[in-house]
Amino acid sequence: MVAVSDTNTFLIGDHPGFDLARQAAEAIRQQLKITHHDIGVVLGSGWAHTIETLGQINGKVAFAEVPGLGSDGVAGHVQEVTSVKLPDGRNVLVFGSRSHYYARRDIQAVAHVVRTIAASGATSVVLTNGCGGLSADFIPGTPVLISDHINLTGTTPLVGPEFVDMTDAYSRRLRTIAKRVDPSLAEGVYVQFAGPQYETPAEVAMAATLGGDLVGMSTALDTIAARHAGLEVLGLSLVTNAGAGVTDAPLSHEDVIAAGQTAAPRVSKLLAEIIHAI
Repeated sequence: MVAVSDTNTFLIGDHPGFDLARQAAEAIRQQLKITHHDIGVVLGSGWAHTIETLGQINGKVAFAEVPGLGSDGVAGHVQEVTSVKLPDGRNVLVFGSRSHYYARRDIQAVAHVVRTIAASGATSVVLTNGCGGLSADFIPGTPVLISDHINLTGTTPLVGPEFVDMTDAYSRRLRTIAKRVDPSLAEGVYVQFAGPQYETPAEVAMAATLGGDLVGMSTALDTIAARHAGLEVLGLSLVTNAGAGVTDAPLSHEDVIAAGQTAAPRVSKLLAEIIHAI
């Protein structure tokens, strides 16, 4: 059994996929000449414009140059790893996209990004996404803190008897920091479906009945892998559309991108201020 503790498990244990993550982290170190990163960030739909607001860019590496990373071919996702120096001198490793489960049905590929962040030395990760809102209060353009998740993908990145505690999957400590930065931030439960099709109105209604507030196709699986790797997780969703059936409007990826672009100034500033405060 692998227990999550304050010590990064990459330093004390082994697991299928850890070796590849160490190779990826080493490739990033050699390319960027940065030996240690303190925080990791994964940018989802609607968050791609936030990198420039974080601080001074140390350098960038294309996904193609990092072992285990590949393009998901989704419009609006940036296939680069960027190292940013914060004003206080800490380094942040920013992934412009993630590996989505729907792309290859390869759960270890999904986990690879957060494992690489852990292997870079980080102890916390900020996971962002674009999502559908299940409440009339969550209009497109609304950022929401993830308080918990429901994993409806039917899979997990863990193998064997790895009984990782998910009680505090989305760190209360980090959510408290985020709320100090912006007390108006709402919180909600994120429900991950496998995708890539959007959810049906009946599936959205089911998610709401189960206690969900947000629906999407990422993040829950990333969080499981991150907690297993010893990372403290902060989840931030940007509502880019109403869930199917919440309104009469049809769903399209073009509308998701447009909503993210409209919200970019606000969420860029918000994400930067939260990361600076962590």
